[in-house]
Amino acid sequence: MQILSVRGALPEHRYAQDEITDAFASVIAHRSRDDLLLRRFHANAGVRHRHLALPLEDYAELEDFGAANDRFIEVAVRLGAQALVDALKAADLTPGDVDLIVSTTVTGFAVPSLDARIAALIGLRPDVKRVPLFGLGCVAGAAGVARLHDYLAGHPDEVAVLVSAELCSLTVQRDDVSVANLVASGLFGDGAAAVVAVGADRASEAHDRVDVLGSRSRLYPDSERTMGWDVSATGLRIVLDANVPDLVRHYLGEDVDGFLADAGLTRADVEWWVCHPGGPKVLEAIEEALGLPREAVEMTWDSLARIGNLSSASVLHVFEDTLRDRPPRPGSYGVLMAMGPGFCSELVLLRAPEEDA
Repeated sequence: MQILSVRGALPEHRYAQDEITDAFASVIAHRSRDDLLLRRFHANAGVRHRHLALPLEDYAELEDFGAANDRFIEVAVRLGAQALVDALKAADLTPGDVDLIVSTTVTGFAVPSLDARIAALIGLRPDVKRVPLFGLGCVAGAAGVARLHDYLAGHPDEVAVLVSAELCSLTVQRDDVSVANLVASGLFGDGAAAVVAVGADRASEAHDRVDVLGSRSRLYPDSERTMGWDVSATGLRIVLDANVPDLVRHYLGEDVDGFLADAGLTRADVEWWVCHPGGPKVLEAIEEALGLPREAVEMTWDSLARIGNLSSASVLHVFEDTLRDRPPRPGSYGVLMAMGPGFCSELVLLRAPEEDA
């Protein structure tokens, strides 16, 4: 499989972290102790700005889960369609060329699913195959790329696309002063992203394209309550355990080494790393587990600061940033990775095509 393009889309409402902190404090943290905790967590999130689905003043007016989900459908479809159209244009393709669309989200519910609504909006073919993914959370950007690879291995002459749309701000619970909710309210932002890929029969040696060589999924034992949602009458309540960095340190190095060894490679052969920005402590754990210097994951740290953690869309934004701002050396290997509810991880082995002789 070859990736032709990756494009992100962000809502037009952009705010400095301090502005968001003040607005959310007035909604969530009514007691002084909670206010202090929220401000401390926001200040330590590594985030300078975030884009939000709605103007800040509109969040206090959301009456219930239904109202928030209605806005989710409206904005997620628009942003997802924008990202996909931009990615198709960058690949010099049209909506009519798409044979398969995979969509992923974990921040709202839509039936018909987002992919069906996007298909109608931008004019995908009536016979387009659709695979909506829900529940993978932050890992779904990497897992979605891996599932495109699985599909195109059996359909080498087709075009497949991935669309991620996540509006994390619409899930923040105003009556929940748990540490998990206070942390999440300072870390997560909103956005979408799309990937356009083709099977081997349609691949080329263009310098701005990336080959996907393989992937590996890993589900960790006794970790179901590490990350996820509790579905309540008021919406989606965040489950986020403080032991995520410890799980990364414990498992990731061995997982990466085994994955690379099966491809005849070692960490020393990997020249570029595309990592999901799970937060400062998670990124530090990745650096430690893989023995990476800060500059190896600098694009991820920068994405976290500029737009926050966008759940499944985040690693795709980092991927786009990497290809645009730090293009891989022709012939070099890269690894795209993310972790999410399960608790689980997904690794994808990438290679930049060789230059034409």
